[in-house]
Amino acid sequence: MKKSNFILGLFLVVSGALFAQNTFTLSSKSLGGQATINEEFNGFGCVGKNESPQLSWENAPEGTKSFAITMYDPDAPTGSGWWHWLVFDIPANTNTLVAGAGDVKLNLTPKGVIQSITDYGATGYGGPCPPEGHGIHEYVITVYALKTDTLGLNANTNPAVVGYYLWNNTIAKSSIVAYYKRDKKE
Repeated sequence: MKKSNFILGLFLVVSGALFAQNTFTLSSKSLGGQATINEEFNGFGCVGKNESPQLSWENAPEGTKSFAITMYDPDAPTGSGWWHWLVFDIPANTNTLVAGAGDVKLNLTPKGVIQSITDYGATGYGGPCPPEGHGIHEYVITVYALKTDTLGLNANTNPAVVGYYLWNNTIAKSSIVAYYKRDKKE
């Protein structure tokens, strides 16, 4: 009886390892659970470095033809949240963006990548800048595996339209979350 239980247990461990699927995963070497002055926007009363975080992703699903990345604050007091970053047409052979890639002037993304207009009214990355004393805001950074090579949009496309095209072309997505607040100055 003990031998058959051992064999069954061994079979389950081996078969689980053989059939386990790696999941689509997003990570960052520069951003932890809390955003810092490095990521904070520089403007609207904020004085941060406005540097987009380093991002890496792995285990994209079969059929992925390109990627997109967004950063969204659902806690912004706007009634519809706040879009901080929209990057798309990232080639399927890319699996990382370096820190600072959100500055469109630096050309740190692969050729053909588009960074469209955020809710700040500018292209590229616009970091956290919650109102003073408004409490902790959540910043959701999401990578999308897409079934199309290009969304067919340009850098002047607003976040709602980008979101619509992402919704229609997403195979899988993965997110990381960071939090940030600005204390009220006395």
